[in-house]
Amino acid sequence: MNTVMDKSKHPCFNEDVKGICGRVHLPVAPKCNIKCNYCDRRYDCVNESRPGVTTAVLRPDQAVGYLDAVLAENPDITVVGIAGPGDPLANPEETFATLRAIRQHHPEILFCLSTNGLALPAYVKDLVELGVSHVTVTVNAVDPTIGAKVYGWVRDGKVIHRGEAAARLMWERQSEGISALKEAGIIVKVNTILIPTVNDRHIEAIARELQNLGVDVLNVMALVPNAGTPFGELPEPGHDDLNAVRKVAEEYLPQMKHCQRCRADAVGLLGKDQSEKFGAILTSFSSDLGLDVSRPYVAVATREGLLVNQHLGEADSFQIWAKEGGEFKLAETRKAPARGDGVDRWRSLGDLLSDCRAVLVSGFGETPNAVLTSMRVPPIEVSGFISMALEPIFEGKGLEQLKKRRSPACSKGFGCGGDGGGCG
Repeated sequence: MNTVMDKSKHPCFNEDVKGICGRVHLPVAPKCNIKCNYCDRRYDCVNESRPGVTTAVLRPDQAVGYLDAVLAENPDITVVGIAGPGDPLANPEETFATLRAIRQHHPEILFCLSTNGLALPAYVKDLVELGVSHVTVTVNAVDPTIGAKVYGWVRDGKVIHRGEAAARLMWERQSEGISALKEAGIIVKVNTILIPTVNDRHIEAIARELQNLGVDVLNVMALVPNAGTPFGELPEPGHDDLNAVRKVAEEYLPQMKHCQRCRADAVGLLGKDQSEKFGAILTSFSSDLGLDVSRPYVAVATREGLLVNQHLGEADSFQIWAKEGGEFKLAETRKAPARGDGVDRWRSLGDLLSDCRAVLVSGFGETPNAVLTSMRVPPIEVSGFISMALEPIFEGKGLEQLKKRRSPACSKGFGCGGDGGGCG
């Protein structure tokens, strides 16, 4: 890259610029590959300021437009970060597409990324190629017996690990990824959550290991107990507790002490966040479905022809709807490809619906979503009457009231992969 970026203009890594350099977090990464026992990723909660919270989730193209709107009002923004609401590297396509598009329009802006580190070793090369200059890795344990208390589960590909095996894998990947980042010249900050009775006597060991890896700065953060989580009843560490731990850790690494525990859609200067102000703008960009309006039809998965109430993998046929003269018309019903055949089934479905701008369903797996979206027939998960869903689809926006909250599981089990075998 020909443009020289000033790496000192990141307010989280350089306290001296926190009052003059701002950041914006783009919430393009909804999925996560681990379950921390303190985490509750509620997307829309304007009264909370913590990681995992955002007003909306954006597609990469929406994120570019939203960033331009933010920069128009905040020229002091020097950093674009991706920090969730899930893990950016559990959403590599969305994360990298966003950064790639922004780099074309804003070559001078700094890129940062926050990750749990599980997938980090696999993507360091991509981060370097995209010009990511700062990475934050959350490390809560380097001892598997302690880490086993922190993680509910860890999903590596299609394999789910629990207990000490999960914690051991996490630290192996984190340490490998951090080493690779430092070899590549990327600035690394580590966030560590101080969890009473769990890792509060383990912080020095963490700091020592991180020093050996060449980490640049350590940010010890107090646990924020979230109701309904396994750690929801633990006490929040006080300032004295936090300062005492930081003093010990400071023997090994510089300490970040100005952290604002930013949301996944944070905007503006540290301490002067404008995420609430920009919430309506963020929602506006997220409601633009980006559908191919040159396609005349919308496909619907339905059992009786009245409601959108069938999972993509369960549908044996799809109704094909058009809008003519201001009215919706059922054009035909098309038989779905036979079950089985894995990814080929979804490619065949994409061909079958090649004249449709979307397919409305009650649920879908990750694989068919990726295949159909790449073929410009995105599955959209809604509930309610077909007629009510068709109007915003043909208008290209305004589906919020009909959208279902995505569940981590479907009738086929955890995280339906959409293997083409249906959901029976």
